Amino acid sequence: MSENANTLDDILARKQQAVAAVVNVDEPITKLVFFSLGEQWYAFHGENISEVLASSEVYFLPGCPASLEGVINVRGDIESVIRLRPLLGLPDVKAAAGSRILLGQARAMRSGIRVDRVEEVLDVLESAIQPPPHTIPEHLRPIVLGIVSFRDHLVHLLDLERIFEDYRAGLR
Repeated sequence: MSENANTLDDILARKQQAVAAVVNVDEPITKLVFFSLGEQWYAFHGENISEVLASSEVYFLPGCPASLEGVINVRGDIESVIRLRPLLGLPDVKAAAGSRILLGQARAMRSGIRVDRVEEVLDVLESAIQPPPHTIPEHLRPIVLGIVSFRDHLVHLLDLERIFEDYRAGLR
């Protein structure tokens, strides 16, 4: 029995050494809201998205640009709803049944943002976010902060602050 005890003691000692060799590194993380528009996947920083609205009746406003879907009532507050597709140069389609509205906030503006689907809200290591490649389309370069791989998709991390600034300035 003492042979088994020595063997068990050896196994436990080796396991303890292996655990001691593991280094816990506090790497910065950031929360991202992943969403899709058709087959394309995008993300916003989580601090810019306060809420995901499942279904809200959107009221059309005549005379507004095509990228402004209308307004919604969020617990007594009237919020605009922007269609993100035209701003990204994607074909505009009618909102599908599973579409969502992200309630976004940046320094200069607050608005709902129509997306086809919300894929996930997830904490991501900041080191996983890579700089945007030079191959992204010219019109996206000012608003893409980086690229992150998620569920076998390359996801464009978008700059909501810049999108809202451009929208307010009438550039998109």
